[in-house]
Amino acid sequence: MRSAVFAGILVVFGTMVVADIPQVLAVSATPSGSGWRFDVRLTHADEGWEHYADGWGVYLEDGTELGYRELLHPHVNEMPFTRSLSGVEIPEGVTRVYIRPRDLVHGEGELFAVDLP
Repeated sequence: MRSAVFAGILVVFGTMVVADIPQVLAVSATPSGSGWRFDVRLTHADEGWEHYADGWGVYLEDGTELGYRELLHPHVNEMPFTRSLSGVEIPEGVTRVYIRPRDLVHGEGELFAVDLP
């Protein structure tokens, strides 16, 4: 009985923590003259300057960072929101990249796979 209660507590608290991590809702990837442009739509429970989604990056499968979009302020009343990053160089032959959001309190969120057109 005691272990079942403890497991239930872990599930509840684990879910609460995940809820505070920024989530990528959608990504548009477009080739441009000097690389690729990524328009990333995020949601997060921004609370103000002490806890907000502070950026997202574009990564290869092996974790190599190709570009990073820093977010300089909270978006408390703007959820969800979209921000862009241009000029991202994608190596020849790569057909999939990953977007990983982050916030000030919890760090990195889940990877979001993006298949390049």
